[in-house]
Amino acid sequence: MNNEAFAIARQTLLQPAGLEPAQLEGVIATVLEAPVDLADLYLQFARSESWILEDGIVKEGHHSIEQGFGIRAVCGDKTGFAYSDVIALDTMRTAAGNVCAIARHPADARELITAPGRPRRLYPATDPLHSLGSEEKIALLQRLDQLARQSDSRVEQVIVSLAGTYEVVLIATQEGAMHADVRPLVRLNVNVIMAQNGRREQGSAGGGGRTDYRWFLQQGRAEEYVAEAIRQAQVNLEAGEAPAGSMTVVLGSGWPGVLLHEAIGHGLEGDFNRKGTSAFSGRIGEKVASPLCTVVDDGTLPGRRGSLNLDDEGTPTGHTVLIENGILKGYLHDRLNARLMNSAPTGNGRRESYAYAPLPRMTNTYMLAGRHSPEEIIASVDKGLYAKNFGGGQVDITSGKFVFSASEAYWIEKGRITRPVKGATLIGNGPDVLTRVSMVGDDLELDPGVGTCGKDGQSVPVGVGQPTLRVDGLTVGGTNV
Repeated sequence: MNNEAFAIARQTLLQPAGLEPAQLEGVIATVLEAPVDLADLYLQFARSESWILEDGIVKEGHHSIEQGFGIRAVCGDKTGFAYSDVIALDTMRTAAGNVCAIARHPADARELITAPGRPRRLYPATDPLHSLGSEEKIALLQRLDQLARQSDSRVEQVIVSLAGTYEVVLIATQEGAMHADVRPLVRLNVNVIMAQNGRREQGSAGGGGRTDYRWFLQQGRAEEYVAEAIRQAQVNLEAGEAPAGSMTVVLGSGWPGVLLHEAIGHGLEGDFNRKGTSAFSGRIGEKVASPLCTVVDDGTLPGRRGSLNLDDEGTPTGHTVLIENGILKGYLHDRLNARLMNSAPTGNGRRESYAYAPLPRMTNTYMLAGRHSPEEIIASVDKGLYAKNFGGGQVDITSGKFVFSASEAYWIEKGRITRPVKGATLIGNGPDVLTRVSMVGDDLELDPGVGTCGKDGQSVPVGVGQPTLRVDGLTVGGTNV
């Protein structure tokens, strides 16, 4: 157990309610009196804030405190779950009785899950909200606003936002184990709108991770966000109409890995595969991608937005190989789906808060680097599209079909980037697009720390990444037909 995190969790979650760890064990014991396969108790305290500066003025500020508990009992594939924002022994006992109502399983079918191993320490147990004073936070936002306006006379509007969360969790499991984690999370974003000859375009940039606000003041990170937002807006002001049709597409490194996350990653989560609703269901050991593709999910990267010392079931996060040299190797599991699929948990049981039961979710999902330089990949394309950055997208998990918009793209002709284009959308099928990867760059890059993933009404922070990729025969929707 992480002694520092446990001490903070005890002080934050237990002492105000007059609780002791032994009493939590007693609540779990009440659930285990019924013939259940899995039981846990999750306590959470979270304090969050956000600051939004527009036109040089702080126009929006938000501060919230959330705390409560959720208790779960699993019998077969049925889950009984109850939660409350009141952390008190009587409330927990009542909730325990309620979740036991699902237990209608024969006693001899009960299965004990092996207790998870030791958690890692991937980030400091710090409160990021106190790392800068209120005046310092406002001064930072104002300084970035002024820097953006001074960078280009065409800047018409600037929005700068700063957000942070301090979260403490304590998890009691059926094995009698207690797991605690203290999770800082910060994010800074800059959005600019530029106007020229009646045309308005925007650019945005930002980043963050499991650290505190002072991280943005180091190595010129905050200033880099401003410069990148300005650059994107300038490019978009010069962009022409995007072509349309089936063509070679080069995907940029870093944030374009969101396509991999959405079109591939969700389809590799255990619940979709257990239910047979994923395009990857029942295909372990099969070739599902080009031999150049190796895809992993890694929750152990220090300080990353998607990383966790342990997941929301108390299992330490891990490095899970999903696709290796084109062969499907495994799925992402929480404890429930791992048990039902006769597999081991991978540390991917995640929940938005105490008010939700955990689901198998991604952490940091990315493709490993290959052997080609980005310049070689561009030079190999006679005519095609270079999608350097992505905006939003939609994916159908069952079929794998996706549509993604490119927020920054360029036309490639005779091996050279010739001009920026706008309005390009990428249309395809996740499992199919991986088979069309013909070159993989040596420039693996992770996103700057801005990803948030939604599933079944729950949002959690995640990371994505990839090297530069060449994909042959991908459909591009554009306005220049």
